[in-house]
Amino acid sequence: MRFIVSSGELLKALQLVGSVIINNPTMSILENFLFELSDGELTITGSDAETTLQTSISVESQDEGKLAVPAKMLLEVLKTFSEQPLTFKKQDSILEIIDETDNYFINLDDTEIYPSIPEIYDSSEVVFTGGVLSNAINKTIFATGNDAIRPIMTGVLFQINDQQCNIVATDAHRLVKYSINDITSEEPIDLIIPKKPLNLLRNSLADSEEQVKIEFNQTNAKFTHKNTIWICRLIDGKYPNYNAVIPTENPNVLTINTSVFSNAVKRASFFANKSTHQVRLSIQGNSMRISAEDTSFNNKADMVLPCDYSGEDITIGFNSKFLLEMLSHLDSEDLTLEMSAPNRAGIIKPIDGLEENQEILMLVMPVMA
Repeated sequence: MRFIVSSGELLKALQLVGSVIINNPTMSILENFLFELSDGELTITGSDAETTLQTSISVESQDEGKLAVPAKMLLEVLKTFSEQPLTFKKQDSILEIIDETDNYFINLDDTEIYPSIPEIYDSSEVVFTGGVLSNAINKTIFATGNDAIRPIMTGVLFQINDQQCNIVATDAHRLVKYSINDITSEEPIDLIIPKKPLNLLRNSLADSEEQVKIEFNQTNAKFTHKNTIWICRLIDGKYPNYNAVIPTENPNVLTINTSVFSNAVKRASFFANKSTHQVRLSIQGNSMRISAEDTSFNNKADMVLPCDYSGEDITIGFNSKFLLEMLSHLDSEDLTLEMSAPNRAGIIKPIDGLEENQEILMLVMPVMA
């Protein structure tokens, strides 16, 4: 078995696939890339047993066959090459890499024990534009939880009905709902997708106008974009009724510049209590006072910002870390903060910065003094 390939093109493919491989996997074979050669195309697979990533590149070869190549070693070696053609040749259980003057030999693993790629039987499908999907993931995934006791909330919900697609993440302290109104399904779809494959996806799809096909059944989902495939096991369970926690009557509406608000909250956060991270917003007329205090160290901040406000006077506290992370994921020049009472969630919405058929709602729970 022999093939010739561009070192740069191979390295790029290996870095993509290698992002799914972990140290000390449950099966030692998963420390390898699986190479499958056929019809002048090299298919490269990596897996951590839960998520599988596969991509293909063109090579010069008339041969067919499989190789299980140690991922870490091959990646480190390829990083040292300048752009040049490399020849790969398998002889028994040894892989020989040949450049213009030198030879390198790597011991191969047994391809027969590499786990088979999950098949998506009885599947349904939905199609996204790559850039739209990447943006939706980026705007929601930060709000997922990390509590293994509640695995459902460690993933992102994809909920599609005959009106829109809602992509939702929450950790019970904050919630983000990203709605895409031109993606619909006659049959209701509810998928809870783990963070890892979504992180890999968003990094690969940014700004892409190419379509991404998602095929899924009750246990697995398969994402296909050009010559790359991501397959992951879905999180089993029923996602919380997120609509039940979103207040619908919010008569108190603050409108403010996103950057001005974010900078003020950031400054106040330096003076906040280190356990609650609370910043208080006291809004009266067209003036907002932002304050924070850490009585343990006698630290205090007090600022006043002009704003547009409609509603009754209100004082409400929020976790500054949550607030800042939400604001950092908005592309809008201005935003609204909708409130009903000091003990009820605040709703953040961008005024601009989204496509016409897209909406985003960010909910943050209050921190009581």
